[in-house]
Amino acid sequence: MDRERFEELVRLAVEEMPQPFLQRLVNVDIEVRDWPTQEELRSTRVPSGVTLLGLYVGVPHTRRSHGYNLALPDRIFIYQGPIERLCRSEDEVRDRVRQVIQHEIAHHFGLTDADLRDAGVY
Repeated sequence: MDRERFEELVRLAVEEMPQPFLQRLVNVDIEVRDWPTQEELRSTRVPSGVTLLGLYVGVPHTRRSHGYNLALPDRIFIYQGPIERLCRSEDEVRDRVRQVIQHEIAHHFGLTDADLRDAGVY
């Protein structure tokens, strides 16, 4: 899939988020990248054999104080190569992109992987 189409799927996934989340999704840059870097893989301590599909880098809402202002944007990276490798069709890519976007935005709002598992989301 070309980058333009993949980025469109990312944009659509963000736009499909419920309005209460979109209203609080400020100062966040969502960027499509080909693959995670070695540094990004190390920073997440992803175990061998696990594929990193997205990454949230920033200060979650739950860890911000009243003095949190004039900060650089939080960043969400969506990795096109690993997502495409896992999927067999554009529909699967669209669904996986939606899952990854929701997962990384959940981190932006302060939910951990354990929180998401406990809630039965993933």
